[in-house]
Amino acid sequence: MKSLINIFLILLTLMTFTSCENDLSKVKEIESKRKGEVEITKGAQIIYSDSAYVKAKLNTPILYHYKTAAPYFEMPKGIEVLLFDKNLKQTTKVTSNYAIQRENEKVVQLKNNVVVINAEGSTFESEELIWDENTKKFYSNLPVTITLNKGLPTQKIINGPGFWANEDFSYYEIRQGSGVFNFKGNAIEE
Repeated sequence: MKSLINIFLILLTLMTFTSCENDLSKVKEIESKRKGEVEITKGAQIIYSDSAYVKAKLNTPILYHYKTAAPYFEMPKGIEVLLFDKNLKQTTKVTSNYAIQRENEKVVQLKNNVVVINAEGSTFESEELIWDENTKKFYSNLPVTITLNKGLPTQKIINGPGFWANEDFSYYEIRQGSGVFNFKGNAIEE
């Protein structure tokens, strides 16, 4: 009889441990549902179009899509974005070491070694660049260096604590800009 009680106690103990394990897995399942799912894409290439025109092509080595209450895309290994005009001619190239797009806010934040080259060959460099999809403008509140005519004898470098630009960087305004310029009359010499 004593051995039967021992077997019963052993079985009861095993059932208790097994049920604890099941309860723990249920807790993990509930926790993962609460946090949301994450989709991972390696070697992602995304084409953006508007009114049947390809506007941009984004390449990234890895893309995380967090499906939470406030969903977002994260590109921790950097991005390369090529922007095109209506004739599918590349107008701008944007690169950064990190990017995050917040879906509900319609904002893309690029960080760490952000470089933009526009159609005229001007180069914009900053540690942060934000694209507001609502206003269709890029801006930065961190220091920026803009190099015009890079590599040419007429090269000009402009620095400032921030700036904004339209989508293709054909127009931009820099805040409190400084640099070396050659003036002839009332206009800047090109």
